[in-house]
Amino acid sequence: MDINTIIDLFDSIKQRFINKPVVSAKENGKWRGYSADEFTDNVNRLSSGLINLGIQKDDKIANMAFNRPEWNFVDYSIIQTNAIHIPLYPTLADHDIKFILNDAEVKVIFVSGKELYDKINSLRSELPLLKEIYVYDDVPGAKSWKELLVGQDEINWDEINKRKSTVSESDILTIIYTSGTTGTPKGVMLTHKNIVSNLKALREYIPQEVERALSFLPLSHVFERVANYLCLDIGISIYYAESIDAISSNLAEVKPHFFTTVPRLLEKIYDKITIKGSELTGIKKALFYWALNLGLRYELNGANGWWYEMQLKLANKLIFSKWREALGGNVKLIVSGGAALQPRLAKVFMSAQITTLEGYGLTETSPVIAANHFDTRRYKFNTVGRPIGGVDVRIAEDGELLCKGPNIFAGYYKRPDLTEKLIDSDGWFHTEDIAEMDSDGFLRITDRKKEMFKTAGGKYVAPQAIENKFKESLLIEQVLVIGENQRFPAALIVPNFDNLREWCSRHSIPYTTNAEMIRNDQVIAKFTSEAERYNDGFGKWEQVKKFELLPKEWTIEGGEMTPKLSLKRKVIVNNNLSLIEKIYAQVQ
Repeated sequence: MDINTIIDLFDSIKQRFINKPVVSAKENGKWRGYSADEFTDNVNRLSSGLINLGIQKDDKIANMAFNRPEWNFVDYSIIQTNAIHIPLYPTLADHDIKFILNDAEVKVIFVSGKELYDKINSLRSELPLLKEIYVYDDVPGAKSWKELLVGQDEINWDEINKRKSTVSESDILTIIYTSGTTGTPKGVMLTHKNIVSNLKALREYIPQEVERALSFLPLSHVFERVANYLCLDIGISIYYAESIDAISSNLAEVKPHFFTTVPRLLEKIYDKITIKGSELTGIKKALFYWALNLGLRYELNGANGWWYEMQLKLANKLIFSKWREALGGNVKLIVSGGAALQPRLAKVFMSAQITTLEGYGLTETSPVIAANHFDTRRYKFNTVGRPIGGVDVRIAEDGELLCKGPNIFAGYYKRPDLTEKLIDSDGWFHTEDIAEMDSDGFLRITDRKKEMFKTAGGKYVAPQAIENKFKESLLIEQVLVIGENQRFPAALIVPNFDNLREWCSRHSIPYTTNAEMIRNDQVIAKFTSEAERYNDGFGKWEQVKKFELLPKEWTIEGGEMTPKLSLKRKVIVNNNLSLIEKIYAQVQ
């Protein structure tokens, strides 16, 4: 059955999920799967409950929870009642929560547990339009979402069907507030057509043998949400990870064929593997690094020749088979988005027979604009692939990537002024990303237009390219390149303290505290050599001349990162003004 709205997707779930769960999650230490009958039954009973609550067309309902089946039940119930879903990251700060709930005029919010219930309840006096808070977990004194579930014989089918029949592809499905790296959140209005156009184009990017997916990126972000819809569209059972910390054990239990991720998490997986390799001794250590070096040289379609391929086959048997086992043993596909994926990571995972695709898009583009394909003839390292079906792109004179197609959002909620700034009179959406397209039609994103800066010498610097290169160092966890209107670029660097501790041990340097170690002369000398190493290949005007080490990782909770793990550059700069002054004060 073809689909034109997400209602069509929901109505066809039973055709694709026969004798297998739609979604599953850990309950009381065991995996609990929901069949198509249970899934649709919960949605229909909850839809009727929302109607009884007085929810009308275009009313706003918020959902603030970590990934779990109830998130889906609420999502489809909102859609069935022709209301509008406002997803919120569970990690949002109070001021953002207040702004979003008031700006969207949210009437009802669903939250996961006591902590979020207490947070929203404490803001209640500042949320005049919010009528009810419902909780997924059992919390004393709070209303449970189960209170809205009517009995099966009480489902108001007439009203549900009436509302479903009025849903059109141009209706607003959801408003997703982009946290952004600066400024007030903006509500991105996405229609059924926007999302469905992406689903139709992306079906061919998932191999047929994929049957199980592990989900751990937040459903409140459009990337994971559309991946979730895509799984239900194809018939892939979704298993929700217990937490980011539990991914390793959940991979072993679920043995998924597919998952989506962001580069930062892939970098952590790679670092853990290489640390274990460094702890080996003798022939085992030699074999590990032999295989790793082969992987880092990997090229597609046998381009390295028969002798390389023979060695790689052996490396897969001896070493890379253990990598695959660490991911559950069955992973056919990893899709990375949200930020640039280092080519070395893509190469080494691909060499290990773990297909790793990088794609590109924005919340405003529903989200995918371009993607690499599991067919290696439609794949190219160090690119985000070709534009997906139905999406047109072009590069403006200043290098900005422009996009047009059915995936372009309906506008910013209550902000036509901002919408007009990004969608020109010819209908082209301005991504604010700088890109290049090669002769084969593959796109490469080089930087954010707003993040590029000009040095005092008048040279433009693209910081993300430098940052991604520096993060290839096992000793560097995070890095921010600065230098606007200064004589040269510099960097704030957060070490990977686990790896630094191990390095210190190997060099007989007593490890005390993170704060003390970043002032150690030998440690500073090591990072200086790392900077010199990774500066290689950049123009002299781009190279990082000075840096400062920081003792603490940037986090979402600390306000330095967005929920999708992008750096909030202005926040980090403002928090470290004294260090930045120190860097440039050293210049005579």
